[in-house]
Amino acid sequence: MATSLEGKRALITGAGGGMGRSHAVLLAERGVDIIIHDIKADGAEETAEMVRAHGREATVLVEDIREVSNFTNAVKGVGPVDILINNAGVGGERRSIEEIDQEAYDRMFDIHVRGTFFATQAVLPAMKQKKSGKIVNISSIFAMGGCSFACHYAAAKSAISGFTKSWARELARWRINVNAVAPGYVVTEMTQETATPETLETHEASMPLGEFCKPIDISYAVAWLASAETDMITGQVISPNSGEVIVGY
Repeated sequence: MATSLEGKRALITGAGGGMGRSHAVLLAERGVDIIIHDIKADGAEETAEMVRAHGREATVLVEDIREVSNFTNAVKGVGPVDILINNAGVGGERRSIEEIDQEAYDRMFDIHVRGTFFATQAVLPAMKQKKSGKIVNISSIFAMGGCSFACHYAAAKSAISGFTKSWARELARWRINVNAVAPGYVVTEMTQETATPETLETHEASMPLGEFCKPIDISYAVAWLASAETDMITGQVISPNSGEVIVGY
């Protein structure tokens, strides 16, 4: 089957919980060995056990993605990968412009933008040598339609969408596909930290499809973009979002 990923190796950044864990487990179900990166060792090990429960190999990398040299050396040390999922990220904490200090601004761009860039740079030599590879970046609906809070988050995710389109052109000659998934609101530990149950209930009721996406809904899109079914798709941003943002290109 074209969706089969049997025998592939994937590096997933920020896979110690939330959507990253969901991506890891689904890919493992489809035959992928997973390199699990996270800053938190406990979460990464829990994900590794879930991957191994599906009979796949799990390698754990506990590194701060902001420490570029340490992180990229660790990535290079685990050997070549076929699939890179640039998932590591932090939430915007619903901050207004005035509430975003330099520390919050730098953290946002260091993790999302710099982390995505250097993770990609680290895996490229092996992908180029093989003349194949799948890179899936995690953007956001806020990069598509903006938002009324956390503009630093929206801007960082917009940069990732820009990387996606540019890398797709630059890497096409090596048959490396680069696409992005831009999730709508997904209830995870990270998003629940900044929203009350009442706010979530009201927000969910406003969805055209009547419910929030679940992590697995995002993972289905990620796994599809990692499969052979999308060999002729590159430079695209697809958005599972329950119809919250509908943008034509």
